[in-house]
Amino acid sequence: MYATGLICRECGTTYDAEARYACDVCFGPLEVHYDLEAAKGAVTRESIEAGPASIWRYRALLPDPGESPVDLGAGWTPLRHAPRLAAELGLADLWLKDDTRNPTGSFKDRVVSVALSVARRLGFTTAACASTGNLATSVAAHAAAIGWPSVTIIPFDLETSKVAMTAVFGGTVLGVRGNYDDVNRLCVELVAEHPDWAFANVNLRPYYAEGSKTLAFEIAEQLGWRTPDQVVVPVASGSQLTKVAKGFREFRALGLVDGPDPVLFGAQATGCSPIATAFANGSDVITPQRPDTIARSLAIGNPADGPYVLDELRRHGGDCGSVSDGEILEGISLLARTEGVFAETAGGVTIASLRQMVERGTIDRTKTTVAIISGHGLKTLDAVVDQATHTAVISPGLADAEEALRFTQLVAAS
Repeated sequence: MYATGLICRECGTTYDAEARYACDVCFGPLEVHYDLEAAKGAVTRESIEAGPASIWRYRALLPDPGESPVDLGAGWTPLRHAPRLAAELGLADLWLKDDTRNPTGSFKDRVVSVALSVARRLGFTTAACASTGNLATSVAAHAAAIGWPSVTIIPFDLETSKVAMTAVFGGTVLGVRGNYDDVNRLCVELVAEHPDWAFANVNLRPYYAEGSKTLAFEIAEQLGWRTPDQVVVPVASGSQLTKVAKGFREFRALGLVDGPDPVLFGAQATGCSPIATAFANGSDVITPQRPDTIARSLAIGNPADGPYVLDELRRHGGDCGSVSDGEILEGISLLARTEGVFAETAGGVTIASLRQMVERGTIDRTKTTVAIISGHGLKTLDAVVDQATHTAVISPGLADAEEALRFTQLVAAS
């Protein structure tokens, strides 16, 4: 293991690998620090390839999980070549990082596996989180697998499928009359009252966030140990995008991949687009927004990593999409009918933003592009059930079937 402890992202003050998330000196956010010089030559392509088909093949570049990780099998999801979608969008080479295939159907299994592994090593015994849905499901599942109680706190009006997928694991699910930012503030207060609870994205946030960089590790390895030219990442708190960038930089620092750092692109829903708005305005200040979008998993109006996302987007000339609810639904449909991948609303944001940025010329059509699809469509059925339904309802007779088929063909031809 090459993690040496925590370091402040603002002033560089270092700390032991303990449960803390803010710097005592400047109140800046903390992240896990690694001795990459020591890892050079020891962490090799061969040593990684010999590991398990999960995020823990990169164990040497993750926080110390103790004796064994809390592992439901997160990661090593498919990197799908997407020629039919590429043709629709006018792209030469498009790939989909399909994280719908994780154990609970979203990329959050990556971050929870890391967070709860560290939590168990540090002696916690209850798992908790603030969530827009996917994180709650993953925390509840991983906690159940190791016999821990869980307390997941969510906006009360989330999609019914996400509430059910969380509650089925038997933990405590608290619905808050408010949005995610209200939930998050409550959880910060609860940390002080319940110091024995491991809040994955609060007191364990530095470790939790590290799970996202395994997306970059896998993309590079699955492309034959090379970096893509462009990566499109859905943005909520912004942590996923900043850690994907960190993952590519670490692999390059270790000499494991060929190619430069990719250009990163963000994707937000217009109904909650504080980062896209700041980027478009050329501002360094993120103005919080009140969420109003069907993409509830991205509905964080005051993103913790917002300023760092702006830095990453501007580092190599990226961009950030902002798409309407109608465009989100079109993105879900486009992805499904061209590549057979059913994404939740966040995936619709990614595909619609990809199309938007291709059309305005900020994404280079000729280069290798990877779009991250972060969650399965079964999680957000509420958003599509009115449109994704019967083509026709008929009697069980041949004549009615043939008539319905003729009508369908006429509609398709028109």
